[in-house]
Amino acid sequence: MLQLIGLLAVSWLLLRFLEKKDLAVLGLTPTVQRSKYFLWLLITSAVVSVSAYLLRMYFVKEVYTLAPSLTLNSVLQESWYQVRTVLTEELLCRGALLYILIRRIGRRNAVVVSSVLFALLHWMNAGVFGNLTQMIVVFSFTFTMGLLLAYAYARTFSILLPFAIHFGWNYVQNFVFPDSASGQHLFMLAAPPPEVTISYLAFYTMLMVPKLLVLVLNYLIVRQHPEMKMP
Repeated sequence: MLQLIGLLAVSWLLLRFLEKKDLAVLGLTPTVQRSKYFLWLLITSAVVSVSAYLLRMYFVKEVYTLAPSLTLNSVLQESWYQVRTVLTEELLCRGALLYILIRRIGRRNAVVVSSVLFALLHWMNAGVFGNLTQMIVVFSFTFTMGLLLAYAYARTFSILLPFAIHFGWNYVQNFVFPDSASGQHLFMLAAPPPEVTISYLAFYTMLMVPKLLVLVLNYLIVRQHPEMKMP
């Protein structure tokens, strides 16, 4: 919580002294319009994220069960952790910095710079430095996702919309299903999946289709939002 308070304080200082603005330019206040798009984007990201695991169940026969150690307290704690993590990344990459960049270098350039920073941040978080293949894979998706998230803010001037896209995807990937062996998860693998042979088409469908869908569908939703004037 202190981390978020610190980021908000730094954001306020940057906006105040560089642009004579305040945190209102981040669009953190819910409105009817923002709430509607927030829900659509959140649900879309979460459903598409779930589809990645449904494809794994279909193609490689993975079976999931509810985690036996799950408690209400652990669900609330992990949910808050995911909220805090996503909001931290949004404030760093799509908060005051993106607003200032838009004013200084234009929307298109600002969106690209923000997306590069977002991808580099995930290089550090994923610990892939030195492995060229993994660096390319991580950069490709996170940079493209960063473009979508930055565009969502630049079009609406509300950080709530990129947060919805980001949180819907991350919550499923990082908590609902075990994308990694670490941390608490809502579901867990019932047993090691059997060894199966799948075609390259099936493999790339399982790997790429959810990532493409989350980008395309959310982009189409954001495009429906009226373009807002810069506050």
